[in-house]
Amino acid sequence: MHRVSRSWTVPARARRVGALLMVLVTAAAGLAGCREARGAPIPIRIATGSPTAVYHAFGQSLATLLNRELPEVRASVVITAASAENMRLVGEGRAELGFTQADVLPTGRQEHPGVLAVARVYDDLLHLVTTAGGPVRSVTDLRGRRVSVGAPGSGTEVTATRLLEVAHLGGDRVRRERLGLDESVAALRAGRIDAFFFSGGLPVHGVEELASATATRIVDLGEWSEPLRRGYREVYVSRDIPRSVYGVDPVTTVANPNYLVVRANLPEPLVREVTRLLMERRTELAATHPAAGRTSPRSAIATSPLPLHPGAADWYRSHKP
Repeated sequence: MHRVSRSWTVPARARRVGALLMVLVTAAAGLAGCREARGAPIPIRIATGSPTAVYHAFGQSLATLLNRELPEVRASVVITAASAENMRLVGEGRAELGFTQADVLPTGRQEHPGVLAVARVYDDLLHLVTTAGGPVRSVTDLRGRRVSVGAPGSGTEVTATRLLEVAHLGGDRVRRERLGLDESVAALRAGRIDAFFFSGGLPVHGVEELASATATRIVDLGEWSEPLRRGYREVYVSRDIPRSVYGVDPVTTVANPNYLVVRANLPEPLVREVTRLLMERRTELAATHPAAGRTSPRSAIATSPLPLHPGAADWYRSHKP
């Protein structure tokens, strides 16, 4: 495999990478449409999440960057329920890249043998959102109330369900709705639910819009990080949501890492270039959403239990801090 020379100009680099990818593309299983004719673009579908959440903003920015810098690539975003669905799409070959929370991943690779990691990117913070004048001031206040725990197939549903279990609010102790972010915001405004959970990087645009238009409370979840660590995975940590994010009272909540994952059979040169752009263009990516810039080569390699794709690992080895 040819390494990318740092002395090339961007156009020269792009042409060289494009030529190399076209040599490899016919051998790469599942790259639909690339075998039809020489010069056909390589599709890179990025599985994201809700249009008002961070995965989607990050994915759109990444797609724009890939399309501009890699002439043989045609990147696009796919709106999904988020983490669990994203892992399924990438594993089944219906997406090439995707975002996922770490707590959604199995402890071993047997459930997703076709998925590898590109990078750890930023932390998701679990939001429990309600109205400022409402009765929900703690997790225990959710008993008997109508609560959205996230869309089916989302990382939010995984984390929220685990939190309710460790808080002894499992089963039918909470009247659960399974709504995405946009649906949850609309339902809370209309009084159809009493609160909703959403897990995302700061700031979550949907929560930001709600807080700017409606008196909103974010419930403190800091006491639940350690019970979640004991009961499930050590990925859970406590993180603060300061007043400056949404203009509401500051709280501490539960957080866990996010990964950018990739189909295991994508060519190494292509994944190396995706990794390079992800790391070298963090400032540009962060212009779309701050969470997109909260990564570094030092932290990006911590993707347990998923191994790094060989193309990503090669880039990190050649750019040790």
